[in-house]
Amino acid sequence: MSRIWSEEGRLARWLEVELAALDGWGELGTIPAADVAAIRAAAKPPTPERVAEIERVTDHDLAAFVDAVAEQLGPEGRWVHYGLTSSDVVDTTLSLQIQDAGKLLLVEIDRALDAVVRRAEQHRDSICIGRSHGIHAEPTTFGWKLAGWAFELDRDRTRLARALESNRVGQLSGTVGTYAAIDPEVERIACERLGLETDPVSTQVIARDRHAELLAMLALVAASLDRFATEIRHLARTEVREVEEPFAAGMKGSSAMPHKRNPKVAERICGLARVVRASAIVGFENVALWHERDISHSSAERIVVPDAFLALDYMLDRFTWIVDGLVVYPERMRRNIDASHGLVFSHRLLLALVGAGLDRGEAYRVVQRHAMQAWDEERDFRELVLADSEISTRLDTAALESVFDLAATVQHVDIVFERLRALAHNQEAVHV
Repeated sequence: MSRIWSEEGRLARWLEVELAALDGWGELGTIPAADVAAIRAAAKPPTPERVAEIERVTDHDLAAFVDAVAEQLGPEGRWVHYGLTSSDVVDTTLSLQIQDAGKLLLVEIDRALDAVVRRAEQHRDSICIGRSHGIHAEPTTFGWKLAGWAFELDRDRTRLARALESNRVGQLSGTVGTYAAIDPEVERIACERLGLETDPVSTQVIARDRHAELLAMLALVAASLDRFATEIRHLARTEVREVEEPFAAGMKGSSAMPHKRNPKVAERICGLARVVRASAIVGFENVALWHERDISHSSAERIVVPDAFLALDYMLDRFTWIVDGLVVYPERMRRNIDASHGLVFSHRLLLALVGAGLDRGEAYRVVQRHAMQAWDEERDFRELVLADSEISTRLDTAALESVFDLAATVQHVDIVFERLRALAHNQEAVHV
């Protein structure tokens, strides 16, 4: 990823675009084929240092690049950049860089998805408490939680792939995009050789709604990773301790406190997500340019596009590392369920009473009374319920046993994992 966005990588791509344009001119016969062949044989990407040296005089990076390429050549060097304007090369190169970088991100998403699916299968039946508002709600399984992450990563992949396709366009249309100095056929030939579609209408620049969409999709992937990392951080808190980041021998969680094993990589992911989301805002700001073009987008884009790709690439790599090595404590999960004194069964009791004929409002009142007593006095909810004749006259022993059956609370987990396996095997999703 660093190579793609390096100065050397950019100059190499600039030369590819220039050579593709020369191929187009050569096919049309405007530039002698022998000159095109000579340029292709001799032209090499100039060094960043040489371009910078010339730019100190020209105060124009693309013009400096053209001079640095031409000076390697003989008389045929006069054809370099023939009929083109700077944005033709810069924007088309950016499209190529985006495609290269996007392919790497798609691979990283696939790695993360594979890791999540594998760990989800391992913990399909590891029952843990589900929380709403941070408070105990009802049981779920850790695998069920991870399955949700897998489907979100799949959606992220689909959205990113779509945005990459929207940016798979090039343009060699000249000043203000009117082809006044270049044949549209040159653009078609060059883009085809570069693996790009021709932008239907460019205005010397490719419209930045495409790039805004891309940055927004990168931000969405980052937001997903932020959500997953935040969950890991919460579950790693001392009071919860249901999971823990990998912690190898020799690692130190704190310079001062030898006992610390902090979720620092998850925190790093959350922090970088803010950077990527901020890049999306810049993308939206770059859409509105003056008339056919200005360069107010250029300076900001040179920062946020590479940085967003680089940050997200790192985030995905570190997220996969966390998931692969995540330490999971199923026994602690069970103790945490028990810590709320059986209140996780209150909804099942409510439904059982309603099913037995009790008015819903009255049933809620009865269940809530025992639930509040169990919570306030730290007493066992089940014992309070069993001692209530108002409940026992409506629900027999078998019915009450069913109410407090922990396995029954996650009895439909197989449905979710059928869908997950279909996703993992690229099959049609399975629904209830």
